[in-house]
Amino acid sequence: MAPRSFWKGYLKLSLVTCPVAMAPATTDNEKVKFRTLNRKTGNRVVSQYVDGVTGKAVDEDDEVKGYERGEDEYVMLEEDEIDAVGLESTRTIDIEMFVPRDSIDWIWYDKPHYLTPDDPVGEEAFSVIRDAMEATGRVGISRLVMYRRERAVMLEPRGKGIILWTLRYGDEVRSRDEYFGDTKNGKSESKMMALVKTLIDERTKPWDPKMVDDPVQDRLLEVIAAKKKGKKRPPKPKVEAEKPSNVINIMDALRKSIASEGKKKS
Repeated sequence: MAPRSFWKGYLKLSLVTCPVAMAPATTDNEKVKFRTLNRKTGNRVVSQYVDGVTGKAVDEDDEVKGYERGEDEYVMLEEDEIDAVGLESTRTIDIEMFVPRDSIDWIWYDKPHYLTPDDPVGEEAFSVIRDAMEATGRVGISRLVMYRRERAVMLEPRGKGIILWTLRYGDEVRSRDEYFGDTKNGKSESKMMALVKTLIDERTKPWDPKMVDDPVQDRLLEVIAAKKKGKKRPPKPKVEAEKPSNVINIMDALRKSIASEGKKKS
């Protein structure tokens, strides 16, 4: 059974509209989560806002958003003032424009969501929008209120559905030139390239989701299971990290690496 959608609305392209449902493509529900407890009583610890000067607890009705304009100087904004600058409609994904799929660098991608038709009658309209984007190599750009903020979103056709990516804001992405600008761009020596390509070929495998398993989570679950049974799991022995040696001759290091890979396979 498919997970419940967390958002329902409409996908709109000009005069073509169809009902859609959306669900996050990722989840952290399986992650081990901890609560902060009072060691003496075993009760949960509750957090609350306190006044930074008086130290007294602040009632929820007295909490207000503030924009810092100077040291200890703030402009206060009420919730209705913040809401007033958002989109009028929060339930329509109106595709405003299309761009080539490969023109948006991956660094702009934020969170992926599955977008699916929510009505058999509207499935044809959904399918034709999806298939037309696929055929032209384009992705759709729209704006939507999600997670209490207005966001630019990208609609990418994928199989039978559409992946809706929230995109990062312009001030969140740093220019790569600031970091890569001084890196040398000369061509690598052909012999070295050939050896590195050999190493890459030796280590190439089909993608498997197990490659991104979380071993720390597995060990935490073992510790929790042991504590439930009243056992204490022995601490993991500390292993000193091996320090890499200074590479003097890259060609020698590459040849030794390839020889090592061959021994592992045999």
